[in-house]
Amino acid sequence: MSHLPQRKEKNCLNCGTTVIGKYCHVCGQENIEPKESVWQLFSHFFSDITHFDGKFFTSLKDLVLRPGFLSKEYMNGRRAAYLNPIRMYLFTSFIFFLVFFSFFRVDESIVKIQVNSINLDNIDSAQLKELSEEINNGVPLTKEQIRKRYDSTAISFAAEKYKSKKEYDSLLKTGQVRDNWIKRMFTYKGIQLNKKYRNNKSLGIAEIIGKIQHTIPQMLFVLLPLFALLLKLLYIRRKNFYYTDHAVFTIHFYIFIFLAMLPIFALIKIQGNTGANWINYVNLVLIAGVFFYLYKAMRNFYKQSRGKTVLKYLLLLISFASLFIVVFTGLILISFFEI
Repeated sequence: MSHLPQRKEKNCLNCGTTVIGKYCHVCGQENIEPKESVWQLFSHFFSDITHFDGKFFTSLKDLVLRPGFLSKEYMNGRRAAYLNPIRMYLFTSFIFFLVFFSFFRVDESIVKIQVNSINLDNIDSAQLKELSEEINNGVPLTKEQIRKRYDSTAISFAAEKYKSKKEYDSLLKTGQVRDNWIKRMFTYKGIQLNKKYRNNKSLGIAEIIGKIQHTIPQMLFVLLPLFALLLKLLYIRRKNFYYTDHAVFTIHFYIFIFLAMLPIFALIKIQGNTGANWINYVNLVLIAGVFFYLYKAMRNFYKQSRGKTVLKYLLLLISFASLFIVVFTGLILISFFEI
């Protein structure tokens, strides 16, 4: 509630309805004076921030410590004390992908260098030292070692025996090559990529990985309603659960995954810098915790026996894994044909 004085007039400034009390019963706007000082503006801002923080941390605590509880509260209509699941999803996904893209950027220190276009015989010792250290983590290489390094990666994406699309089309026309439309599609793309990257496989792979990384948010967004649909099918006989209830449950589970992955990312980064092998075991425990959390959330939210919950839990994992493979494969193909 605002600290601004109430208006004497009883018409709502937002929708024009006659206001009874402090708030409009139609649109919910508070009937206060529209003019405010700079101090009142900042007070309102900080009040909204702390109100958001209070709801967020309350929701966060219950989400983590009480699997399925927030979804049940939302389904039963007790929502004022908690942050809206959509707002919570947007906030946590923003933090998650901010960290993800900061920690796992494609290393282009090697792939940006097209050695095939560099005449190694004509560069001086200083340039050779700089080039070799850049592609070998600071360890100098000889010219022969650099050539061998890139000879092993300078392979074609596909159809290395075709120098151009024109040559390939000619062979198809004369009947010397009999490829179906799928193979032709990949061959055309392979010829294009060979020309674009001069057979430098590393450079093309880096661009594909980069595209895949930046489409992961869309992939997760596509999978979210599919996950909820699987839950709807598994609990189709529970008529009191609507699709939206399953969707809210899925959103809360996604939020928990985002939160659980943050320490995993941090530990992976620490391991990369320190080489500590014990971190692998910690990450395995954290990942296992995510799977256990899903089981507990299903058990608490849907209130079925352990046996039924375990069976539906396993069916959910198998079905979702199949969907994930299909969507992820499609993502790789789209990324491949977009570069």
